[in-house]
Amino acid sequence: QLQLVESGGGLVQPGGSLRLSCAVSGPRIMFSIYSMGWYRQAPGKQRELVARMFISGSTNYADSVKGRFTISRDDAKKTAYLQMNSLKPDDTAVYYCNGELDLRIRGDWQRSEYWGQGTQVTVSS
Repeated sequence: QLQLVESGGGLVQPGGSLRLSCAVSGPRIMFSIYSMGWYRQAPGKQRELVARMFISGSTNYADSVKGRFTISRDDAKKTAYLQMNSLKPDDTAVYYCNGELDLRIRGDWQRSEYWGQGTQVTVSS
């Protein structure tokens, strides 16, 4: 079973930076990454999309993070990154990695969705 393993959360002061990582981990199964993205959920709020990158390289960002956050990937490491700059208290949330992976199963390609375990980001002075 493939998994998404996140790292990089923590406590940072307003105006600071953090980088989140999300690595695909698991048994030796042939797969390709269709898209990887980051969502976040603050207390009492719904989970929302922060940023997503597709296999083509195209990206989507929430309006609230445009110009401050950058999503990227390292295909060789099967890892996605979210560089977060100029952090604000409103960015405080649990951040979840999401991946749409195309798995090669018995000669066919099947797309499956995966979620990371979540990592806490707290922006506070």
